[in-house]
Amino acid sequence: MSDSSWDRFCRHLIEEPVLGFRLDVSAMAYPDKDLDRLDEEMNRALAAMQQLEAGALANPDEERQVGHYWLRAAETAPDRQVRSAILKTRDQIKSFAARVHSGEIRPPAGGSERFRHLLLIGIGGSALGPQFLNDALATADHPLQAHFLDNTDPDGIDRVLARIGEGLADVLVVIISKSGGTKETRNGMLEVREALSKRGLALGQRTVAVTAAGSALEQLALVEGFLDVFPMWDWVGGRTSITSAVGLLPAALLGLDIDAFLEGARRMDELTRTPQWRSNPAAMMAAMWFLAGRGRGDRDMVVLPYKDRLLLFSRYLQQLVMESLGKGRTVTGTEVHQGLVVYGNKGSTDQHAFVQQLREGPDNFFVTFIEVSRDRREPSIEVEPGATSGDYLLGFLLGTRQALQEMGRCSITLTIPEITEMSLGALIALFERAVGLYANLIHINAYHQPGVEAGKRAAGELLDLQREALGMLRELDVEAITAAELAERLEKPDQAVPLYYILEHLAANDRLRVIRSGPSSASRYAAR
Repeated sequence: MSDSSWDRFCRHLIEEPVLGFRLDVSAMAYPDKDLDRLDEEMNRALAAMQQLEAGALANPDEERQVGHYWLRAAETAPDRQVRSAILKTRDQIKSFAARVHSGEIRPPAGGSERFRHLLLIGIGGSALGPQFLNDALATADHPLQAHFLDNTDPDGIDRVLARIGEGLADVLVVIISKSGGTKETRNGMLEVREALSKRGLALGQRTVAVTAAGSALEQLALVEGFLDVFPMWDWVGGRTSITSAVGLLPAALLGLDIDAFLEGARRMDELTRTPQWRSNPAAMMAAMWFLAGRGRGDRDMVVLPYKDRLLLFSRYLQQLVMESLGKGRTVTGTEVHQGLVVYGNKGSTDQHAFVQQLREGPDNFFVTFIEVSRDRREPSIEVEPGATSGDYLLGFLLGTRQALQEMGRCSITLTIPEITEMSLGALIALFERAVGLYANLIHINAYHQPGVEAGKRAAGELLDLQREALGMLRELDVEAITAAELAERLEKPDQAVPLYYILEHLAANDRLRVIRSGPSSASRYAAR
């Protein structure tokens, strides 16, 4: 490394010795004068974040605060009732998990002395966080083995239930839905209820809910006698809910140290509140995102963790970053179509996949490398004189970084000491804060998601269309009808294409009769 690159490395390196954390942005090819130009905007962004943590409304149209930072430091919450609720829920989680592990809370009749499996039903933020923690930290000797239903795919549901097999009698079910009306989660719950019923088992006696007060799911829990109900609050969004009961309850049931997880997030929160923003890792990351994409998201972020346990981290970040930053308008209503695309897998696997394009293809990205210093808990063998498998892993990381740098491709390198509850809490909190600061730099609201709601509404309308179509097919005055003809009869000619897909799906699942003659677009359908 040349003196100039070493000087740049030393000048911009940010470290946190207790967490063993490092941020290196020296391979982002932007001169210090570009950072100077961001001083005023970054100071404004930090002030806005300070107001947010103090309880300012993040979504004025919903009169909603954003308080996920309070979850790991309850004393920072602006309201005494909120502080009390956070601490009470944390105690409730620990007590419930301890009673499950001891066998005090056990499977109902037909099961064994203790729950052996955890089946979590949720989607999006209600599943991604727990999935990530489980994949990164859970082991075969932990008290429960985790399984997830995070989609409304019937075949996917069957695969999960098949993996549990005869262990279904020893399953503890956790259903997570703030409103209680999320269709994917509702469908998963109904599928599990049916699978249990076929074995003479009841859902309620083995189930807990994580939901908002007064929701449809809470009402169901009371009617069916769920084991317990844990709160979700309107000031915690799904993609930032991992330090709430959404993430903490599954983590505690899996035997993970939730106090260490919260402590890691709390320490990173403290570090990323630093007003001297060039010593603030979240602010420096947000600045690099801004410079790389010219404030417009022109470059994608490729996440490359060189650790198998971090395989799901890029998926977790996709929701956190893309749902937060993908917005069509600024906070003042100006049309912008902002966003930051996130993709990745793990190193060094990706060196045999898309790194070839990263080095020699379009320069439309920057890489975030994640290094984990400790290879494994036990000493490693030498796979050749003087080198272990872990030495090779670091060599591939540094080699890829250098190969990209030679072609003028930019990268950030994050280092954590090992994969623990504390280090993951810190890593998640770092990206949460970086997202919030970057959103302020580009003048969008990171905590609103109108596009998600639009998709849900459209799906509901298409299911209504399916019900109408089935009703008309049952009353046909002809033998069969095409999708276009049915759309005309329904007085919805502009819906002929989605109606075609609906009818083909129903036919493929033996719910309609179909007459083929020529291309499938000419197929005729009739009720069975």
